[in-house]
Amino acid sequence: MNPASLSRRAKLLLSFAIVYLVWGSSYLVTKLGVMALPPFLFGAVRFITGGLLLFTVASLLRRQRGESIARPTGREWRHIAVVGLCVVFISNSASVWGLQHVPSYQAALLSVSSSFWIPVLGLLGARAEPISPRSALGLLIGIGGTVLIALPASAGAETTAPSALWPTLSILVGCLGWSAGTIYLRNVNTSLDVMSFTALHMLCGGLMMLLLALLFGDTHRWQWDFQGLAALAYMIVFSSCIAYTAFAWLSVNVTPAQLATYGFVNPVIAILLGWWVLDEQLGALRIVGTLIVLGGLLLIHSSRMRSAPATSAPGGTT
Repeated sequence: MNPASLSRRAKLLLSFAIVYLVWGSSYLVTKLGVMALPPFLFGAVRFITGGLLLFTVASLLRRQRGESIARPTGREWRHIAVVGLCVVFISNSASVWGLQHVPSYQAALLSVSSSFWIPVLGLLGARAEPISPRSALGLLIGIGGTVLIALPASAGAETTAPSALWPTLSILVGCLGWSAGTIYLRNVNTSLDVMSFTALHMLCGGLMMLLLALLFGDTHRWQWDFQGLAALAYMIVFSSCIAYTAFAWLSVNVTPAQLATYGFVNPVIAILLGWWVLDEQLGALRIVGTLIVLGGLLLIHSSRMRSAPATSAPGGTT
């Protein structure tokens, strides 16, 4: 095996590990954050700060390579705005509002719906990708496991309360927005590197969330709470800067079905953390469902990972 293939395999493993572990913990951290800080302003500060930090790092790296600071064209700004609208504004606005009213594990379980949408939407666009029989079987097994995890008998009475209906629908809408933005990103053609593109779409989405925060009066409810600020710092550095970059790279270097596996793994991590930190109960059905989800994950990843194209969406270089 040549060094180039080893390097690519290492990037794949590291990127999946970051997305799984960091975003798996993000449900708990965001829950802790919005318990202390107003939700839309929490999200706006997270993405604006994260976007600025990431763009600074990207610019320094470009300078080291002898390149100028990224200057998007008008068409690229349109792509940046669309991705920011879908994967930041719609997805995260819906999520942070919903997390005020539902347990962190429930939000994580609802996020599995992205795994329905990503492969289906991945059938569309210039880089349409068919779902292989093995991947389809893995997705079905994983979905079956998450259904077991989500059964009311194991999830608790709070998941079936009428008051949870709108937060639940909100989070589901956010998942659809995330999936649409992910597939749109996959079909974008741009000369921007993945870090610069990610930073700019985070910044755009964060500014959209800031308008929402102003509209709902979040600025008047802000407080300098240690728990909220610690959660915010974690989300800025790890979830926004590091994990978003890893996910953006994966979105153009693996198949939609493989990319969708994060929707199975993240809830497992979120459930365990919610049980450990917030005493959110872990029942027998969740344990069985977790094992089934992992079985589906292994089946999907047993499919051969295809090579990345020479030219692709943001960060097409490997």
